[in-house]
Amino acid sequence: MLNSFFKLEAHRTTVRTEALAGLTTFLTMAYIVVVNPAILSQTGMPAAGVAAATCFAAGFASILMGLIANYPLALAPGMGLNAYFTYTVVLGMGVPWQTALGCVFLSGVAFLFLTVAGVRSLIVQAIPKSLYAALAAGIGLFIALIGLKTAGVVVSNPATGLGLGDLKSPAVGVALLGLLIIAALEALRVKGSVVIGIAIATLTAWGLGLTHFGGHPYSLNALTGAALKLDIGAALKLGGGHGFGLLEIVFVFLFIDLFDNVGTLVAVTKRAGLTAPDGSIPRLNRILLADSVATIAGSLAGTSTVVSYIESAAGVAAGGRTGLTAVVAGLLFFATLFIAPLVQGIPAAATAPALIMIGAMMVAPLAEVNWKDVREGLPAFLTFAMIPLTYSIANGLAFGVTAYAGLRLISGKAKPSDWMLFVLAGLFVVRFVYLSAA
Repeated sequence: MLNSFFKLEAHRTTVRTEALAGLTTFLTMAYIVVVNPAILSQTGMPAAGVAAATCFAAGFASILMGLIANYPLALAPGMGLNAYFTYTVVLGMGVPWQTALGCVFLSGVAFLFLTVAGVRSLIVQAIPKSLYAALAAGIGLFIALIGLKTAGVVVSNPATGLGLGDLKSPAVGVALLGLLIIAALEALRVKGSVVIGIAIATLTAWGLGLTHFGGHPYSLNALTGAALKLDIGAALKLGGGHGFGLLEIVFVFLFIDLFDNVGTLVAVTKRAGLTAPDGSIPRLNRILLADSVATIAGSLAGTSTVVSYIESAAGVAAGGRTGLTAVVAGLLFFATLFIAPLVQGIPAAATAPALIMIGAMMVAPLAEVNWKDVREGLPAFLTFAMIPLTYSIANGLAFGVTAYAGLRLISGKAKPSDWMLFVLAGLFVVRFVYLSAA
C-alpha cells in the first residue's frame, strides 16, 4: 500500500530508507520543540501551550505535505518568523499576542488565495535557473554557518564579526566528533550516517554531562493553553492604536514566508533530484497548498508561521525521496507530545554536525552557474553571499533577482515573458527602500 501511494519503486527507495530519512529530518529539527516556546513565551504566551502547539503544528503540517504533495519536506514554526512575531510585533509594536496570531492566520489565508490563483507558482517559475543553483548553495552555506555557530566552532567577535571558538570546549569536541563520524560514514557510503553520528554525539554528550533535560513540562492537554486564542477581529481592525501597522505585519509575514519557502523548496528538491529536466518543480501547487494550510492550522493551534524546513535536506541526504519521509517526521513530532523530555535531551552539539555536513553538500550546484557571464555570475554571487552574510534567505534572493533583472534590462535581453521577474525586482526595490527608511 505504501509503495503504491508514495510511488516508492519509481523513486528507487524503500520503506526502511524513507523511515530512516524521516527520523534524520526529525532529529535535525527537534530543537524547535524547545526553542520556539522559549522565544514566543516572552510575549506572555503560555510556554507549555506553545510547546504543545509546536509539536502539533509540525506533526500536522509535515504529514499533510507528505500525503498531498508526496515530497520529503517537513514543516514546523519558522525560525526568524517567530523572532519577528515576538520582538518586533508584540514587544516592539505593543500588539497583543492574540492579535499577532490573528495576523498569522490572515497571512495564511492570503497565501492560500495566492496559491489557488496560481500567483505563487508564477513567482517560483520566474526565478532564473542560475539563481536556483546559487540559492541552494547559499542556503547550504547558511545552515553550515548555523551549525558551526551552534557547535561553538564559530563565535561572534566584536572586532571582526565572526571568529574561531574555543576548540578545547567539551561541546565543540562533541560536535567535531559527530562531524568526523558522519563524514567518515558518508565516505564509506554507510546508510543512516547522519542518524548514527547524531546518536553517538548525543551519547557522548550524555556521558560528559552536557545534556540537560530542563524545559517546560507539558502534556497533550496543554495544547489548549494557546490553541484558538487568536483574535482575528482585532487583526482586521486598522485602528485600535496600531494604525496601519497591522497591515504591515500581515505583509511581512506573507513576504518572508513566501521567499524563505521558495529558497527551501528549491534547495531540498534540487538536492533530492526531484526537479524536472527543465528545472521546474512537479506538483508545485500541491506543495504550496500544503504550506498555506499549515500556516492557518499553526495559528489556530497557537504558534507563529509554519514553514518548510531546510533541515529536510538532512533527510534527503539519508535517502528520503517521497512524502513518506515527511509523514514519518510528522508522526515523530506528534510523539514528542509524550516524550518531550527525551527530545530535549538531544543537545545542539549533536545535531550541529548534521547541519554542517549537509550544508557542505549543498554548495555543489554552484558548478552549474556560468561564472564567465557577468549577467549570470554577479546575481548568482550576490544570492549565494548575501544569504549567510545577512542571515536571511529572503535578502539573498532579493539581491539576486534585482541584480539579474537590472542586468537583463541594461543589456537589452529583456523579453515580454520576463514580466513577473521585473515585478519581483520592483517589489524587492520597494522592500529595500522601506527597510532603509525604517
